[in-house]
Amino acid sequence: MAITLKQITAACAFALAAAGVCAPASATTHDTHPKATHVLKEKAKSSKHKKTKKADAKQAVADDEPEPDITDTTMDEYACELNNKVTIYKNSMDDSHIALRWKNHLRRLDKVGTTTGAQRYENAKVGLVWIGIPSKGILLDSKQNRQLANECKDAAQTKPMVAAAPGDKKS
Repeated sequence: MAITLKQITAACAFALAAAGVCAPASATTHDTHPKATHVLKEKAKSSKHKKTKKADAKQAVADDEPEPDITDTTMDEYACELNNKVTIYKNSMDDSHIALRWKNHLRRLDKVGTTTGAQRYENAKVGLVWIGIPSKGILLDSKQNRQLANECKDAAQTKPMVAAAPGDKKS
């Protein structure tokens, strides 16, 4: 019985692996190269810097807009889901604009025509959209495509509706 050198090396490799001397490649720890670590840190810094630049630019656009004049207006306060508050200021002489207070910012929104009869007001520069229907109001962020406030109701909309009892018929 002749044993070849190939069989001996395979048996030794098997014995060493079984004894745990040779660990699989995935179990070994790799030290990262110092230059690679430096490159990764710089990349993380630059991405954080880009994010703050974008946020600063967005805030500059929002601050660039003058605050609307709310003298001689009527005010409606809306209580929304998640304890959010929206305040709308309307001028009885001009129904093509409203001023909307959201998160301590007062913005002017322009009326947009709709086919459904809902009242829609937008400020494209900031990205705010207010949609008012008889049962509630919704505030949207058109730039991030998300809802900011939903189920917004003023005092008149929160009053419970009283339905006539079935026996109360007038003849």
